[in-house]
Amino acid sequence: MNRPRTTVAALAAGLLAAGTILALSPSAEAASTLGAAAAEKGRYFGTAVSLNRLSDSTYSSILNREFNSVTAENEMKIDALEPQQNQFNFTTADRLITRANEMGAKVRGHTLAWHSQQPEWMRNMSGTALRSAMRNHITQVMTHYKGKIDSWDVVNEAFDDGNGGRRDSNLQRTGNDWIEDAFRTARAADPAAKLCYNDYNTDNWSWAKTQGVYNMVKDFKARGVPIDCVGFQSHFNSGSPYPANYRTTLQNFADLGVDVQITELDIEGSGTAQATTYGNVVKDCLAVTRCNGITVWGIRDTDSWRASGTPLLFDGSGNPKPAYNAVLSALNGGTTPSSPSSPSPSSPSPSSPSPSGPTTPGACSATTSVNAWTGGFVTTVKVTAGSSGLTGWRVAVTLPGGSSVTNTWSASASATSGAVTFSNVSYNGRVAAGQTTEFGFQGTGSAPSGAPTCSAA
Repeated sequence: MNRPRTTVAALAAGLLAAGTILALSPSAEAASTLGAAAAEKGRYFGTAVSLNRLSDSTYSSILNREFNSVTAENEMKIDALEPQQNQFNFTTADRLITRANEMGAKVRGHTLAWHSQQPEWMRNMSGTALRSAMRNHITQVMTHYKGKIDSWDVVNEAFDDGNGGRRDSNLQRTGNDWIEDAFRTARAADPAAKLCYNDYNTDNWSWAKTQGVYNMVKDFKARGVPIDCVGFQSHFNSGSPYPANYRTTLQNFADLGVDVQITELDIEGSGTAQATTYGNVVKDCLAVTRCNGITVWGIRDTDSWRASGTPLLFDGSGNPKPAYNAVLSALNGGTTPSSPSSPSPSSPSPSSPSPSGPTTPGACSATTSVNAWTGGFVTTVKVTAGSSGLTGWRVAVTLPGGSSVTNTWSASASATSGAVTFSNVSYNGRVAAGQTTEFGFQGTGSAPSGAPTCSAA
């Protein structure tokens, strides 16, 4: 859909580091973030990112904490990457790749061939010249990002809303094989990336548009056209409500031998009704083995292209809404952990230590996973309770000289360099005997290499 040009540093608690998911046992505490809960189900939970909002600390903190996949809202569209023919500008989009690498997050590429948001030079082209320009754009962009993008929306919104046929566009007028040509060009440019077709109003199995896309994918699979996934934008509102046969739609496409992804989810509304619908969408995805990820189209209601409909999981102040709790509960199989008490985990409020007795070493243990790169690192710490359980905990870490902590989530840090003690926050201090909780921190310089020490508080 047409969207205005509006458009990820630390990992979420309990998420992943160095590409390794730390799965909890069935009896362990429920995962406390969207990305962590999705990862435990072998899936991702992502969001569209507007790079010009990353300076907003609340926005950036939620992004850091909650998501393990990102999509550029506008910075990878055709007009952004190739403003003049064969003159590419990757600078802004490269920032998203860097940020995702720092987080350990997947990146969805959006989008390579589309009738909308074409630069003026492309809008004025037709025929063979336009077809060649499309191939060149796909090849140049995918070559630049080869090995860095998990899934590409190769073609976006190519079907008409009415009768299930193709949308009339300058690309369609180059010949009915243009979509096939785009996918074959994409496969040649990056054989490892998943290649997706992405569209809206394809959620209801009975709609003609859904059937049109389904028949195209079925034909492509039969003829060996390289297509790996189908994206469902799933923009739900009163005019286009969540359909009762949504799971059927996802399953029928998956049965063709492609992954299905919910790529631009937003649901207008509020309160219980909105929360129920969000929860149902997540349950539907989890019920379909090849539904491997969900992306919400924005973070806070005020960031949405449909802001008046308050369609996202966080309100304008960054507070989790009932819809957030419903999604997290669905991802956790019906178990709802305590929600974060603050929308800004980079500066959490420390919880009050228990007044009874001194700190007792040995009542817990801590292990770390590290994702490091030149000049920085992310450390995820797993805290495991001893035989008596915990009502609070502290973990001591010593940073190498010249290193400093720049961001902390699900814990409170006593300092930013040298000897640093991390303490639980209000929602993760209680840990049952033998069970675990996690927190993390990001820093500059070298990651700590010594073993952390844990004590009960």
